[in-house]
Amino acid sequence: MSSHSLIPGVLAASLFAMPLHAQEPKPIRIGMIGLDTSHVTAFTERLNDPASKNHVPGGRVVAAFKGGSPDIPDSANRLEGFTRTLVEKHGVKIYDTIAELCQNVDAVLLESVDGRPHLEQVRPVFAAGKPVFIDKPVAGSLKDAVEIYQLSKQTGVPCWSASSLRFYPGVVAVAEAPAGEVRGAISYGPATIQPTHPDLFWYGIHPTEALFTVLGSGCETVSRTHTKDTDVVTGVWSGGRTGVLYGLRNQKTGYKVVKFGTEKIVEQTEGGDYTPMLVEVIRFFQTGKPPVSPETTLEIYGFMEAADESKRRGGTPVSVADVLKAAGWPGSGQR
Repeated sequence: MSSHSLIPGVLAASLFAMPLHAQEPKPIRIGMIGLDTSHVTAFTERLNDPASKNHVPGGRVVAAFKGGSPDIPDSANRLEGFTRTLVEKHGVKIYDTIAELCQNVDAVLLESVDGRPHLEQVRPVFAAGKPVFIDKPVAGSLKDAVEIYQLSKQTGVPCWSASSLRFYPGVVAVAEAPAGEVRGAISYGPATIQPTHPDLFWYGIHPTEALFTVLGSGCETVSRTHTKDTDVVTGVWSGGRTGVLYGLRNQKTGYKVVKFGTEKIVEQTEGGDYTPMLVEVIRFFQTGKPPVSPETTLEIYGFMEAADESKRRGGTPVSVADVLKAAGWPGSGQR
């Protein structure tokens, strides 16, 4: 018998001899910041409960900092209930400070429904060297969003942000479907406005991110038509592609994206949930490699900020590059 024929048996024996912890690494200890969004219970259920039909293995929420914003009813009215669920159902420990939380976890989910405190809440996370996923909106202003990514680069601590729609099977299917040369896309969805934030940051981020998932980067100008019930935001991409966002309020809402190509029109036929995004979150915590780049995310927020500026200017086109530059991006060596 040749020595080569022994290799499979040797490998098998060595695998069986491996200690259990080498085959099944301990789940990543995850800390949550901000317990005022339904995402905290939905995410924790998927991560912590192996019996969940949407269980995502590899991480476990073990600690949290409550946070909360008393001037936003969607925060103040839900904070205590979500906190109670995490503590009583999932055994999550509450810490009084973010710095203390970071000492007891491996990675962080920044979940505060209010984007305004995100910059200050993420500073101690970067200082502690913990990789962090920042839920939508990444910040309460484009300037703060830029500063967050600049701090991430300066500290060498990776972070990313995305709407879960980027990973919906239905949206991914449209983005990946062959259609010839892509000429444009339409995306519609809810666009509830929260006065403390730029108009589209609060909920319009979802259909906006779906639009960018299909068309990719390269949006150059944005113009906006606004009424109390609807926003129609038109972006012109490089090469003359057009992307149209329909933001819906005070009416029947839903999500859908349609891609227009030279050979085919592709319509979204299925939806999705948080699970695919959480799979990407866990992979990020394991590898330190964000699935969405700072440039991609900041262009999306630049699109939404340009839409606000177009509204202020009566609907005239606004340069995405100009609003990004005004907010401090790109800086030297960032693009």
